[in-house]
Amino acid sequence: DPSNQSLNLILCPLPSTILFHCDFQKMGIQTVAVHSDVDSSAVHVKMADEAVCVGPAPTGKSYLNMDAIMDAIRSTGAQAVHPGYGFLSENKEFAQRLAAEGVMFVGPDTHAIQAMGDKIQSKLIAKAAGVNTIPGFDGVVKTAEEAVKIAQDIGYPVMIKASAGGGGKGMRIAWNDEETREGFRFSSQEAASSFGDDRLLIEKFIDNPRHIEIQVLADKHGSALWLNERECSIQRRNQKVVEEAPSTFLDPATRRAMGEQAVQLAKAVQYSSAGTVEFLVDSQKNFYFLEMNTRLQVEHPITECITGLDLVQQMIRIAKGYPLQHKQEDIPINGWAIESRVYAEDPYKSFGLPSIGRLSQYQEPLNLSNVRVDSGIQEGSDISIYYDPMISKLVTYGATRAEALAKMEDALDNYVIRGVTHNIPLLREIITHPRFISGDITTNFLPEVYPSGFHGHQLATDSRRELLASAAALYIAAQLRSQRFLCNLRVSTIPQERGKWELCVELGKDRHNVEVTRSGNTYTVEVDAGRVEVSGEWNLASPLLPLTINGTHRMLQCLSREASGEITVQYLGTSFKVRVLSKLAAELDSYMPEKIPEDTSSILRSPMPGTVVAVAVKAGDTVAEGQEICVIEAMKMQNSMTAAKTAKVKSVHCKPGETVGEGDLLVELE
Repeated sequence: DPSNQSLNLILCPLPSTILFHCDFQKMGIQTVAVHSDVDSSAVHVKMADEAVCVGPAPTGKSYLNMDAIMDAIRSTGAQAVHPGYGFLSENKEFAQRLAAEGVMFVGPDTHAIQAMGDKIQSKLIAKAAGVNTIPGFDGVVKTAEEAVKIAQDIGYPVMIKASAGGGGKGMRIAWNDEETREGFRFSSQEAASSFGDDRLLIEKFIDNPRHIEIQVLADKHGSALWLNERECSIQRRNQKVVEEAPSTFLDPATRRAMGEQAVQLAKAVQYSSAGTVEFLVDSQKNFYFLEMNTRLQVEHPITECITGLDLVQQMIRIAKGYPLQHKQEDIPINGWAIESRVYAEDPYKSFGLPSIGRLSQYQEPLNLSNVRVDSGIQEGSDISIYYDPMISKLVTYGATRAEALAKMEDALDNYVIRGVTHNIPLLREIITHPRFISGDITTNFLPEVYPSGFHGHQLATDSRRELLASAAALYIAAQLRSQRFLCNLRVSTIPQERGKWELCVELGKDRHNVEVTRSGNTYTVEVDAGRVEVSGEWNLASPLLPLTINGTHRMLQCLSREASGEITVQYLGTSFKVRVLSKLAAELDSYMPEKIPEDTSSILRSPMPGTVVAVAVKAGDTVAEGQEICVIEAMKMQNSMTAAKTAKVKSVHCKPGETVGEGDLLVELE
């Protein structure tokens, strides 16, 4: 048993250093963490027995620097390397270098990495192995014009994607010739940046599919298992956002057929380790091979929840040469598991553009049962422009899907993240949306449900009253708290506490007259011709504010309170800004001058922090509406910035290679 074998293991992190759950100490394994200089205080570094810095922040000089990592292996005497989820985890050259030095790679053999890592070759192998494949061009596309011709032959829409890629990087959907040319340019640049390989392929894009993947586990003795499926259809920019296991869509016969084809492919390349075979599934349950990831997937915890298997432990056993401990009939589906990817992203911009900053306050909802959080950060950690903006993987488990969803809702409400913009508002809206609850989902879920973009929780009449009443009660509770010190009134001449208040609460452009009465810890609020009772402990020092509103338990978060009466409250996952004023202050407020908004049509600001890759204009140029002005790369994704109107360029405030922050001025138009 490998738990009795002493082993020194190098841990290579995900691009955002997200950890996986595996008790290495229990297995008798000492660990060495490799890290860049900006990750010297990262959680995985603190948890490991040893740590070695392998270079500065840019990935090419640290986490992708094979020479530095090989030096770390030699200096620490490491006997094995677990490559994590990204970076070198699917790099055959790295695996070959390890093998040449007698170091165990916790993953498949190099021939399997090579065969499945090349999207073109993997598709040919899949065809030969009897796996259903998507119609397309089985070769490398060399130029944009060649891409256009191939796309025309296949028929639009088409998917342009990196041959060596994964994780949504280097992928573009094209619906016409112009989008094909643009997609070829961006996909090749992203592929070169992310994988050091700019080769592209083109295949038919299956509209409105589901993205369902099969987890496989194979040993070095010819045995292979499929560990059921994961539904990964909720995506933005071809990157997964919410996953669940099992899928609501598959029947036992389709599940078995997909599992058996996944195992056929694994055996065809003599695969040995944990791997994932991804499929697109249409509305008729026809499924087509998409790609095989020859590594541990980010979403592997939900498979662990429903099968009871520790996949990282299994990978180590297999790498050590042990046979599989289970047979196919031993693999269960016990309950339901859901994973939400919590990102430092602004969900109101294209469903999530990266955000950077320092986590000034951070509290995971681990006080709840059946909740698992895989993260690589802590309070005080920095989210930088260099790596993936994922904060954590939030996983909930239940006997039924409804139970797992209810637990996820509670977990998101109890998750405290301050200092960076995050996507919890979007995650909560997804898992509570009627279409998601019913299982009616495809990879187009987000653009279909939010065709004009995501705008947060839309308040109904009752929820609006709840929010207004909670804000009014919070305002009064804060006022009463400020009058006391060590349970005594601060000023002895303050009159007896009042029991009734008349207030004005502003939400957006609307004003609401509110009357509040108090009895102990319960506030009764008259607002919008309705009555709302709000009660709680009112511990304003806590980041969480548990309240009972008209008999329903709600978990709110008070994100900020200003002397001006402005209060930012996280309610039903979304942050709402309200302003609470006394009746007199509301009357006088009408005399205050209004701030004139900036004319954004004549300026272009960066919507996210990143690096300027290219600038296509100079002062004096005339640009048309929608014309590309510059390209910003953020977290390995390239984003084209375009002109909002036809005008002459007045001045350019950026240049290629420059780092810009969110809101930085890029270009001015006349």
